[in-house]
Amino acid sequence: MACCLFVLAGCLSLPVQADIVLNDARGKAVRLARPAQRIVTLAPNLAELVDSAGAAERLVGVARFSNFPPMVTRLPVVSDALTFDIEAILALKPDLVLAWHSGTPPSVIERLEGLGLAVFASYAGRVTDVATAVRQIARLTGTQADAEASVQRFESALAALRRDVAAPDRVRVFYEIWHRPLMTVSDRHFAGDVIQLCGGENLFGDAIPLTPEVPLEALLAARPDVVVGGGSSETTHSLRQRWLHMPAPLNSVPVVPVPPDLIQRPTLRLAEGAAIVCKGLAKMKRRSR
Repeated sequence: MACCLFVLAGCLSLPVQADIVLNDARGKAVRLARPAQRIVTLAPNLAELVDSAGAAERLVGVARFSNFPPMVTRLPVVSDALTFDIEAILALKPDLVLAWHSGTPPSVIERLEGLGLAVFASYAGRVTDVATAVRQIARLTGTQADAEASVQRFESALAALRRDVAAPDRVRVFYEIWHRPLMTVSDRHFAGDVIQLCGGENLFGDAIPLTPEVPLEALLAARPDVVVGGGSSETTHSLRQRWLHMPAPLNSVPVVPVPPDLIQRPTLRLAEGAAIVCKGLAKMKRRSR
């Protein structure tokens, strides 16, 4: 007896797969007919988030400087911070393009959508938003079980760091995101989140720009207890050497170096960067007692 598509007496029902519909950071509903199988990412952190979601093998194109997991370095590069190779993206036949809401120009997203591609704009402005971003990507790829295991490890690691933070004394922190010119981050940046999580006071946390430039006079007046540096690919040695050549008393301020990818990319590896920062600030608190 032939099966029916609906549940009727004496008939079996055939499963019908529903579309995946999810609102992105623009508030736009993105619809997929099935879990994404061919994914292009337009920012380095997005390739890493796809890996955390358990779908790295579905990546077919990435942005310049994508380097984690290592296998993504072998994939075609379709964009950088300023340019986007639309023809290369189309040639890869993606069924999902992941854009970064604060980085990918809206005109690029609109053009890709106009060419018939599904584009999901992801965003994580705070540390806790990273877990949400991974879960959203997992929803689009149908890999929720794999993603949840990764996210729970991330959330557990952050919770453990919060429990270990000594309060109420707070270390005065200058976070150096770049040195020519000298720049820092406000508390709206996830690196500012990390400083707070570790019991630090971000000296320029109230700044209006996300990454404000800091005049040397303002830094001297702020009197930092410690410098956290993660602004470039320079070595720990060169970072410390540079601060030794700052004017007194800045040349005697302790420096806590953090690999940039662990604190300046919104990925699950932020937990690793936070652990380095928390350890460094804990040493400062012990010295001050």
